[in-house]
Amino acid sequence: MEYYISDKMRDMKPSAIREIFKSLSDPEIISFAAGNPSPLSFPVAELAKISADIYENEPVNALQYSITEGYPPLRKEVEKRLSEKFGICDERDMTIITSGGQQGIELACKALCNEGDVVLCEDPTFIGGLNAFRSCGAKTVGVPVEDDGINPDVLDKMLSEIPNVRLIYLIPTFQNPGGITTSFEKRKKIYETAVRHGVMILEDNPYGELRFKGENIPTLKSMDTEGIVLYSSSFSKILSSGMRLGYLCGPEPVVQKMVVAKQAEDVHSNIYFQMLTYRYITEYDLDGHIAKINELYRKKCSLMLGTLDEYMPKEVKYTRPEGGLFIWVTLPEKIHMLTYVKRCLENKVAVVPGNTFLCDTEGSINAVRINYSTPSDEEIVTGCKVMAKVAREMLGE
Repeated sequence: MEYYISDKMRDMKPSAIREIFKSLSDPEIISFAAGNPSPLSFPVAELAKISADIYENEPVNALQYSITEGYPPLRKEVEKRLSEKFGICDERDMTIITSGGQQGIELACKALCNEGDVVLCEDPTFIGGLNAFRSCGAKTVGVPVEDDGINPDVLDKMLSEIPNVRLIYLIPTFQNPGGITTSFEKRKKIYETAVRHGVMILEDNPYGELRFKGENIPTLKSMDTEGIVLYSSSFSKILSSGMRLGYLCGPEPVVQKMVVAKQAEDVHSNIYFQMLTYRYITEYDLDGHIAKINELYRKKCSLMLGTLDEYMPKEVKYTRPEGGLFIWVTLPEKIHMLTYVKRCLENKVAVVPGNTFLCDTEGSINAVRINYSTPSDEEIVTGCKVMAKVAREMLGE
């Protein structure tokens, strides 16, 4: 039978990252391709203790249906934390618990965009966000990323010239895939530009608390006096990625529509994990736990950068992030990126091709993304040496 595929899905491609995972069954392969938190970051003993107590004393609440907006005690705790730590989520806003930060992105697009509407995105950007927008029938148009974020003047020009822009999608802090952070000056101008054009911003901030160097920069949401910013984040990188819990805070009229959309998708996010997360936040020191994660990632990032500095040819450039999970490696013209990715994999090191993250599905960029949170220290050193060896060979050294 010849199957009819919907227009929304016909041109969508599988995530290259998820496809690369399929090749990682070989235990000898060192993966720099994942975006996973380190397994050393999971508070296993504490979660096991809470879990046992929930099943002994609250089994019905943990196993029964719940409300779409999210477990009320967790929502309240999230709102309190956002207010106290980030100065966001006031009386005009509403918070919804989502099935990972990914769902928050998709629900925002579903609530705000018609088919054919445009979402302006950093270019390159998170492939999960791009696929979420495309699955809703929205068009993704890229705004080039500079060393300190997108250029507000370029954004202004694009908003003036491109019709039907409904949303600006940004990862301002430790951006995926580049690891770069948008400067405070640019954040202010980006926000002012969006206000002037009457376009909403979706601020995706799953990595914001993973800072191990430098000073915190205020979120776009903390600047929001006009109710145009949706703030999405996640527990995936600070507690457990497998729980699939995220949250979104934004203007109540928009979030209420997201609630309706979520009811049609999954009714509500996993209530047991919501209870587990609430108990961990209120009974243990989440900030202390995050501080330990950041120290772990500081060491891993330093080891990866130090090894690259020692072995990688000088023609190869890479970002030096102050937090998050990723380093963006830009290759010289003489090195063909897809060939480089293939040869690294042949040498048992997996990296992500840069064109995976482009708004234009047919575009190309001579860069790859690598990750330091998942591999062991030994794997970091060995893998970086392999990357450098392949680069030197392709440069004819």
